[in-house]
Parts: sequence; structure tokens; C-alpha cells
Amino acid sequence: MLIIDSQVHCFYSNTPEHPWPAGAAPVHGPEYPIEQVQSVMDQNGVQATVLVPPSWNGWDNQYSLNAAVAQPTRFGVMGRFDIEAPDAQARLKTWRDQPGMLGVRVFIQGDPWLSLLKPEQSWFWQIAEATRLPVMSTIPGNIAGFEPILQQFPELRLIIDHAGRHPRGALDDGAWTDADQLHALARFPNVSVKVSSLPCFSTQPYPYPNLHAPIKAIYDRFGPQRMHWGSDATRLTSTYGENIRLFTAALDFLNAEDKSWIMGRALANALDWKL
Repeated sequence: MLIIDSQVHCFYSNTPEHPWPAGAAPVHGPEYPIEQVQSVMDQNGVQATVLVPPSWNGWDNQYSLNAAVAQPTRFGVMGRFDIEAPDAQARLKTWRDQPGMLGVRVFIQGDPWLSLLKPEQSWFWQIAEATRLPVMSTIPGNIAGFEPILQQFPELRLIIDHAGRHPRGALDDGAWTDADQLHALARFPNVSVKVSSLPCFSTQPYPYPNLHAPIKAIYDRFGPQRMHWGSDATRLTSTYGENIRLFTAALDFLNAEDKSWIMGRALANALDWKL
């Protein structure tokens, strides 16, 4: 079975040769180099990984892109994009011309990212829809904020991060109180969901019984062809293998075909990634 990890933050340490931006503060450790990503993949039978450069490496996508260029069937990149750059609109139109770049990832929290919810920034979504650019994104605590965007741009290829859960929010049942906002987006056919990092939202050990019903609710609405397994390895509270087995072994409502979609095939389709 093809297994693709839909999100790993791969980043270099802060050194004089490769300094981070002033004031950058890592929340996932001092480094997670490509060699470590490859080791975890090899140990767990993962064939490919989407690399998501983190904010504390600034706007530098090149470290991850270098890995994707060197091993294009093993790594692809959902890059960070500066919406305030003077040439932002022109750059977005040709974003995927960069070797190894699969799309863009925007975490909509704080400035300037919250401006993406305002009409004056609709150019971002318009260009993404027009160019069929995959966008991985979430609005922590306000998934319904995507509603007006998707109503205006219904063909937008939007991939919701971490099932729309707040990465620093409530756990267990409290993590899912606004799940109806996520479920409502299932009516847009090009919206899919990263069921990534979900053990981080449970205080229960593997097989995380209180995650099964929320995952089943997503499955019932989006179906396996619009669900993407992922680890977000640098913030996992479980082992990497347990996160895999949650979907390959613990969920009795998934058949073999479902698992093949969720664990990799659906993401390759959503990103136009020819593996």
C-alpha cells in the first residue's frame, strides 16, 4: 500500500551559515533535517512525504525543495508564501513552476494571515482557483471562515489541515465541538481533509478510542477519497507507528480500499503528484 505523509515540517538548525530570521522561535525543536525525515519514513514503510517549511525558517522553501528535486517521488513541497511581497500575485500564478513545488500552505492565524478572509485579499483565492493550485490551510477555531471563500470560489482546491482542529486548543471531546463547521464544507467537491496529527488531540493511549467517532463522522461526509493521513511528526504525542496504525489497524469501519485512499492515493490525486 502506498503511504504518503501529508505533513512534516522539515527544517535546518539556526547557524551562522543558515541563520533564521530575527526573533524566530521554533515550537517543534531546534531542527528536523531531511536525513531524520528519511530515517522515520524508512522505519515505518512510508514511501513519500509532503514537506511543509515552518515559519521559523522565514520564507525559505529551498531547503525542502532541494530534497524534492533530488528525490521527486519521495518528497514534494507545500511551500510558504509571502502574501505581502510586492510581486505576490505574479508569483502565485507561477508558483508550481518551481521544481518540487506541489502547492502552497497558509496557516490563517494572526497578521497578516487573517487578512486572507477579507474581500481585498480575494486575489489569493481567485488565482489559486484559476490555476488549480492546491492550498493546504486552516483557520484555528473558525473553520466556518472558509464558507464565504468557497461560496465565491467553489472550485478552489482546498485541503483542510488537521481535520480543522485547533493545534493549541482543547483535547478529547472538547477538540471536536465545532466539527459541524468542518462537515459543512463537504458539499464543496474540491475540499478535502488532512486527518493528520489526530493523536495529539486525544489524551487516551493507542488505539485512541475517543478519536474513532470523529474520524467516522469525517469519513461519512467526505469519503476516503477526500481524506489524507499525515503525521505532523515534530509535534506528535504518540509514536509515528501508532499514528499509522490508527488508520491501518484500529478503525474497523475502513476496508482495504478505504485505507489505500486515505493513506496515500487520495493525496497524490489532490496534489497532482505523479508518483
